[in-house]
Amino acid sequence: MNENEQISREAIDKLYSRLNQEAEAGGYHLNPNPEFTRDLVRGLLVNEARYGYMACPCRLASGKKAEDLDIICPCDYRDPDLNDYDACYCALYVSQAALNGERKVGSIPERRPPPEQRQKAPAQAAAVPGKLPLPVWRCKVCGYLCAREGPPEVCPICKAKRERFERFI
Repeated sequence: MNENEQISREAIDKLYSRLNQEAEAGGYHLNPNPEFTRDLVRGLLVNEARYGYMACPCRLASGKKAEDLDIICPCDYRDPDLNDYDACYCALYVSQAALNGERKVGSIPERRPPPEQRQKAPAQAAAVPGKLPLPVWRCKVCGYLCAREGPPEVCPICKAKRERFERFI
């Protein structure tokens, strides 16, 4: 019996439910195709059993947590992918527009840099004193701050829409 067969339907449903609740509470949405999404959830559980952490099911993990921190679900690339393509790389998470059927989700290019660039990234960011690697956005309703390329679709605290954010730094 392989790893995929050892994951019970109950375990998949439990994690699916938890991820869906967490996503919705944070202003995110899981892919509306339950069969497709449950297959991705199965992959997360397989990776958790294999590595001890839920590496993205759409990427090859090294098995070394320190090297894979950027691809532990939800990965570091989810929000930029949602902003640019209405879905994350594996399409576990989708934008409100994709959820509503207003935008069709297509192929998403890989954002994860090659290993040699991933190892250099922290040192490069630290090499420029006083310069943040990403802009900081502030929710004008509740004051929530986040550092990312663009404001979130929905504030995870007060649920204000993207247009209620301002660039803070």
